[in-house]
Amino acid sequence: MHMFSFLNPQHLIHSLSPCLLCESGVREKHSLCKDCWEQLPWLKQIIQRNDQSVLVACDYAYPVNRIIQQFKYEQKLHYQILLGEILQQLKFPKVQAIVPMPISNQRLIERGFNQSLLLANILSKQLKIPVWQPVQRLAEHSQKGLSRLERFENIEQQFITLTEEKRRYRRILIIDDVVTTGSSIYALSQVLKQLGCTTIHAACLAATLTS
Repeated sequence: MHMFSFLNPQHLIHSLSPCLLCESGVREKHSLCKDCWEQLPWLKQIIQRNDQSVLVACDYAYPVNRIIQQFKYEQKLHYQILLGEILQQLKFPKVQAIVPMPISNQRLIERGFNQSLLLANILSKQLKIPVWQPVQRLAEHSQKGLSRLERFENIEQQFITLTEEKRRYRRILIIDDVVTTGSSIYALSQVLKQLGCTTIHAACLAATLTS
C-alpha cells in the first residue's frame, strides 16, 4: 500500500502545498518551508513594557510585520493559521481563560473582525480553555502627537466592563497582535482586576520599538 494512504487527506494537501512566503519551498513545518520558518524574527521571550511582563513571539520586523499588516488591513485571513502557529511556539503559563484585546465597534465595522479574537480562538483549542470577553472597548482615538501620560489617560478611558457577562476567572491570559508601549494591555488589566482577576498574563505576536 502506498505510504500516502496512511496520511490524513487534509494533512497531505497541507504538506505538499508551497510555502506561504517564498512559494517555492515545500511546507515542512506549519505553513512555511523550513528555511522561512527558521528565518522569522523570533524573540520567544518576556519583555517589559509599562512595568508589566509581556510574552512575545517575534520582533515586529519583516516578514512578520508585513504578514500582520496584510492580515489586519487587507483581510488576508488565511494568515491567521500561520500567525496562530507562531503564537503556539510560546510557553504559556497555566490560566483559566483567554481574553482577546477588544476593539471598538467602529474598528470592528471597518475591519470586519477582531484579529486578536481570531488568534484567541486558535489558542483556545490548543490550550483547551475558554475565550472570555468581559470588557468592551469604546471609540479608539489616534495616539499620534500625545505624550506618554496622555496616551495612557486616553486608553484608560476606552475600556468598560460588560454587565451582562456573569462568568468570572482569576487567572487569565491577554492576547494581542502587537505591543508597542503596552498601554492598551495595562488599561485592560486594570479593568480585569476590577472583575476579580488576580493573575494576569499577556502574550503578543510581535513587539515594536517603543517611542
